[in-house]
Amino acid sequence: MDFVKDTIGKELSIFEKKFADAVKSQAPLLDRIMQYIIKRKGKQLRPMFVFLSAKLQSPVNESTYRAAALVELLHTATLVHDDVVDEAMERRGFFSINALWNNKITVLVGDYLLSKGLLLSTDNNDFEQLRILSRAVKQMSEGELLQIEKTRKLNLKEDIYFEIIRSKTASLLSSACAVGAWSTSQNEAISNKMGLFGEKIGIAFQIKDDLFDYGNDDVGKPTGNDIKEKKLTLPLIYTLNNIGKSRKRELIYIIKNENRDSKKIKEVIDTVVETGGIKYAIKQMNKYRDDALAILHEFPKTDIRDGLEKLVMYITERKY
Repeated sequence: MDFVKDTIGKELSIFEKKFADAVKSQAPLLDRIMQYIIKRKGKQLRPMFVFLSAKLQSPVNESTYRAAALVELLHTATLVHDDVVDEAMERRGFFSINALWNNKITVLVGDYLLSKGLLLSTDNNDFEQLRILSRAVKQMSEGELLQIEKTRKLNLKEDIYFEIIRSKTASLLSSACAVGAWSTSQNEAISNKMGLFGEKIGIAFQIKDDLFDYGNDDVGKPTGNDIKEKKLTLPLIYTLNNIGKSRKRELIYIIKNENRDSKKIKEVIDTVVETGGIKYAIKQMNKYRDDALAILHEFPKTDIRDGLEKLVMYITERKY
């Protein structure tokens, strides 16, 4: 993503130092864990969206850096807690915090990250930014619980699926764009518009993740992994809602009871492909991508807008 370096490379470099300072602790164990978290950070897409959304309005300021740090603190806190809930031993190819330490320490680490984000905002009177991000955390929790409630019977309707990913995944990306825009514009209408832009691309991002489960590329995620974990993704939901009742019962039985059998998993994947589930998901992903670009194109054409457009295209065309 060379275009990122050209448009916000300086800001990201400064942000990395500020974020490292923001998570420092006087407690040796906690500081050691924070250093481990910093070293295994991901692509930092959300801070990228914060800075690009901010620069789309005006040059970044200290409030923008705090907004990016708040987004990353909350995102990291949710990932740490998710690893405990999912009993995950790995995250991004590294051992998870709970794998190296234990669940009790990991939950407390997540709480620490959350508290640092709250203090960062309240100490600097960034109350609107805190409100936007707090709403996202609320939506993420609601989405996770809705997914647990609705997927037990493996009979998920498409509208519920979109409600879940809008809350679970898209809400944080939406808030990243909204707080970025707010930090430089102080304009609620612009912030809301960028929040809607972020929501659209956040949904497209999740559908792209869904599609990885059915691909043959090396995407850092085993093919059929979602099926093994009984997760209902868009290609599978489409298939289950567009096949005969008898075949639907057979697939649900496989997902519930034979989800460790590689031949059975392949049977499900083949059925999804044959039924058109992949093509349908791609069509929906592109629709949300185009909706996001339509919102973006309401702003004047600049190098920053071009950078945001390239980031949107990267999200829907990425290989991992």
